[in-house]
Amino acid sequence: MAELSALDTLRRVATPEGCELTLRLAGPVVRARAWLIDAVARWMILVIALVVLSRLGGFGYGLAAIAYFVVGILYPILFEVYWNGQSPGKRLSGLRVLRDDGTPIDWSAATARNLLRFVDALPLGYATALAAMWINPDGKRLGDILAGTVVTYTASANGKTKPVETRRHGIPEAPPFPLTQEEQRALLEFHQRAPLLTEERAEELAQLALPLTAGLEGGAARARLDRIAEYHMGVALRERSQ
Repeated sequence: MAELSALDTLRRVATPEGCELTLRLAGPVVRARAWLIDAVARWMILVIALVVLSRLGGFGYGLAAIAYFVVGILYPILFEVYWNGQSPGKRLSGLRVLRDDGTPIDWSAATARNLLRFVDALPLGYATALAAMWINPDGKRLGDILAGTVVTYTASANGKTKPVETRRHGIPEAPPFPLTQEEQRALLEFHQRAPLLTEERAEELAQLALPLTAGLEGGAARARLDRIAEYHMGVALRERSQ
């Protein structure tokens, strides 16, 4: 187990906004656990759907076939796009899918990595995926290589989902509503540039970010933006020298 755990590694990446992130890449053991949880969840959904739809006769079996497609194909794609890069199995395992530059996964990347899962599963037991993960320095299976994605831990070094208490800004905070990719990137840019500004100017700009900072003033508004930025990074930013 210790040898397999050693496959987990740290990777430093620069976002399009110039922010430096430290990502802890997940190895095959914890990813297999996440996959198993998702497999059980999908199996339970399909069994329930089959039992319910079978009462409709032939028409119900047709709907069951559609349900098999939706659950088998769209389950991981929809969760990764709409649930912050996480399926239920990944969330319970403390994992998240990100793009190579540390930004959130989008539709094209989620679709590519999951459609190629069928190739990764060949010839048996995801042997192709395991071989690719052993060879690739970032532990990527073929789907990740094609999509330009990595699977990382969400927070603490032991891979659990407990948020990391950061020294400067506190616990990373989810935004009160979903942000577009453009809004996320603008937020990351502010997070990176704020230390270069005077405290007064940084706080002034933070108060303009309504409604994220509604009801907050000064340093409290800036601190909230920093926490939300760190939440979207998926990991705490590497501490910079004072």
